[in-house]
Amino acid sequence: MVIITGSKAGQPLKPPCRPGFSQNFYTVIVSRDVLHGQSILKGTSATAGFHLLTVKFEDCQRSRAVGFVSSDPNFSVRPDGTVYAEQEVANLSDPVQFMVTARGLHDPHIWETTVKLALAGHPHPLPLTKVGIEEMLSRVWDTQPRVIKFPRKHQRGSSANGLRRQKRDWVIPPINVPENSRGPFPHMLVRIRSDQDKDVGIRYSITGAGADQPPSGIYNIDPISGNMFVTQPLDREERASFHLRAHAVDMNGNQVENPIDLYIYVIDMNDNRPEFQKQVYNGSVAEGSKPGSSVMQVTATDSDDSTTANGMVRYRILSQTPHSPIPNMFTINSETGDIVTVAAGLDREKVSQYTIIVQATDMEGNLNFGLSNTATALISITDINDNPPELTARTFSGEVPENKVNVVVTNLTVVDRDQPHSPNWNAVYRIVSGDDSGHFTIRTNPITNEGMLTVVKPVDFEMNNAFMLTVVVSNQAHLASGIPSSLQSTAGVTISVQDVNEPPVFPGNPKMIRFEEGVPAGTTLTVFAARDPDHFIHQIVRYSKLSDPSMYVKNNVYEATFLAFDNGSPQASGTGTLQIYLIDVNDNAPVLIPREAQVCERARPNSRINITASDADADPNAGPFVFELPSFPASVRRNWTISRLNGDYAQLRLRIPYLEAGVYEIPVIVSDSGNPPLSNRSVIRVKVCPCDDNGDCSATGAVAAAGLGTGAIIAILICIIILLSMVLLFVVWMKRREKERQAKPLLIDPEDDVRDNILKYDEEGGGEEDQDYDLSQLQQPESLDHIINKPAGVRRVDERPVITESQYPVRPSLPHPGDIGDFINDGLRAADNDPTAPPYDSLLVFDYEGSGSTAGSVSSLNSTSSGDQDYDYLNDWGPRFKKLADLYGGGDDD
Repeated sequence: MVIITGSKAGQPLKPPCRPGFSQNFYTVIVSRDVLHGQSILKGTSATAGFHLLTVKFEDCQRSRAVGFVSSDPNFSVRPDGTVYAEQEVANLSDPVQFMVTARGLHDPHIWETTVKLALAGHPHPLPLTKVGIEEMLSRVWDTQPRVIKFPRKHQRGSSANGLRRQKRDWVIPPINVPENSRGPFPHMLVRIRSDQDKDVGIRYSITGAGADQPPSGIYNIDPISGNMFVTQPLDREERASFHLRAHAVDMNGNQVENPIDLYIYVIDMNDNRPEFQKQVYNGSVAEGSKPGSSVMQVTATDSDDSTTANGMVRYRILSQTPHSPIPNMFTINSETGDIVTVAAGLDREKVSQYTIIVQATDMEGNLNFGLSNTATALISITDINDNPPELTARTFSGEVPENKVNVVVTNLTVVDRDQPHSPNWNAVYRIVSGDDSGHFTIRTNPITNEGMLTVVKPVDFEMNNAFMLTVVVSNQAHLASGIPSSLQSTAGVTISVQDVNEPPVFPGNPKMIRFEEGVPAGTTLTVFAARDPDHFIHQIVRYSKLSDPSMYVKNNVYEATFLAFDNGSPQASGTGTLQIYLIDVNDNAPVLIPREAQVCERARPNSRINITASDADADPNAGPFVFELPSFPASVRRNWTISRLNGDYAQLRLRIPYLEAGVYEIPVIVSDSGNPPLSNRSVIRVKVCPCDDNGDCSATGAVAAAGLGTGAIIAILICIIILLSMVLLFVVWMKRREKERQAKPLLIDPEDDVRDNILKYDEEGGGEEDQDYDLSQLQQPESLDHIINKPAGVRRVDERPVITESQYPVRPSLPHPGDIGDFINDGLRAADNDPTAPPYDSLLVFDYEGSGSTAGSVSSLNSTSSGDQDYDYLNDWGPRFKKLADLYGGGDDD
């Protein structure tokens, strides 16, 4: 018989799940009857009929891969947690203790537990109940720490009984250390001692996590006395156990004893309050729910050991706000934290939310010793459709003008106490009677929930001047079970139709008629009359043409729009469209394209002309077309042939093998398919030319095809040469004449040539005192009688006379020197006879120099060439005017 005991006193029904071993310490008590006369064989397990132990590992359903390792090579652990023997164990006269470590294969977490095998009758550690913990604490902090000796080795020696085996020490029990100890530190835990310390000097040391490995420095040992100390307070929530190894060596560092395993367990203290995962929890429950309905779950966790009372959390409700309808509407499962209803009467319309204060206490809910924490649970009462919508009146009324759509006739108001803007509150309106033709609909206003009775199909006063509707309102969601509908969900609606002046209506709009094209003006096509829908009012309808796009005919259809208007108040008008389908008449003869083409003078397979026929008429007065050559002149059919490819295309090609190059006009007769058909004689201008190997006309052939023979080309070249020669002779003649003009002397003596003298404007002479000038001629005259008495044809005024100007002679670009005299005389005569030539014979004062001049007016100088004017006084003006006196004062010789 195998007895398995654990240090765990008990566990809650549903404790918070933490990954790890179910126990920190496993003790296996093996009955003496089991081992009587036999040993624990290798591979012994439950399947072999002998079950050592199964360590239980909880992964909290995370499906993590965990591997188990034993610290004793004589024992191993299978993946399911079964502990079995790797070597044969003859007996268990001495307890066996080893560590089982669980390691995550994909994460760095490590969990440890201790397994001890002992024979029945040997003492074993107390279970980790509250009493056991207190006893262990008293043992741990005993004033006389226990001594741990190294196991004695097997020895051979002579005695009265001969050879015998010495008994081993007990397996070293774990060292229990409470967390959060106040010291003083360092505090001695145990003393490590070797039996050989009397013979040789021993030095003790410890290794492992907590000693020389992180977290290092927690434990140390006096190397001479072997006293092992803890140096600081421990925290079980950081590390729950330590595995150290004690070593004994001599003064030279040689190993004296085999290392021993030391297992240190941190005893949990209630030093952590339960912590809620949230400070405020939100839950909901439907109104009208039955008692026992689940609302929500709150969860608090305690960092203390969950296998002890320190980590066992219990829940309770401290308060409920408000207390309506009773103060205790909810209860909570003390172990799981599930909140449920305990009473009926939840009504959202009265209380929409409850506030619950929940307390979590460890030490299994012991308020005297446990630590507590609180959280708030907000429970919202969700709405159900337990209130049917009710119309605010039994009857509604409204009016609408006829022929109007999307007009709101009236608003239907409704009251619903359910959650606003939810399916339980949103109203749905239906017309159940009085609108068989579907003239009306009711739309719901999403903000006010009112029903807007709207016209969607025009109503006609002449057909129906009033409507009586029955309306029913409901919600988007169905009423909750057991809730009856209200009588106030139905109402009547009376609608009055207002008469308005309706426009005249053209029946059959648009109206289509068929006529042949070319109908003469004045022909009556049809009667297109409009009807006035207002039967109860006698009105006169008049017509006018609204649009007449005579130039636009699309798809043989001509449209005209007419306007009909009555004499009502206000006046109403309607439009009608008359569509005239024009029936095609064969009034267009077909035409051919192209009008010009070219072919090779020698017949070739590809030497042909493609001809296309087109007709402005439509089917059946267009194609297929008939192509033929006229019988006259006879050379056309003798030299050419035409064949039709399809209804619109034909080919023209040579009939004879060779035709002289040139331009030929080929008449072709094409006829359409009308009844009767129309024919057209079209002439195609064909150039026949010599072709190269590719069938293209050569350059010489193109000239020949244009109708110019060799003789004509030679004649054209001779004409061009003659024309160039004439131009050259004319240029040579002009050059010679230019040279002759330059060699011929002028008619005037170079000494008497005045052209060099009249350009000297800046010579002022030596002043009036040095010159023999008669200044009296330059003075202002005393009277203007000689000007006033001039003949009418010669008199000049201040303004330019508005008469035809004289024609002055045009000087040639290259004048002959002998023609200069004639040119000057002609210009002089033109100037004398030109009354518009400046300066005008007027009194113009450019610079007033005072009065008293004896000189007469310059206007007294007449520019006429008649013998009445005397120029002899010019001889008295000095040498400067000598040339002018010679020209005008010479008498008849001039």
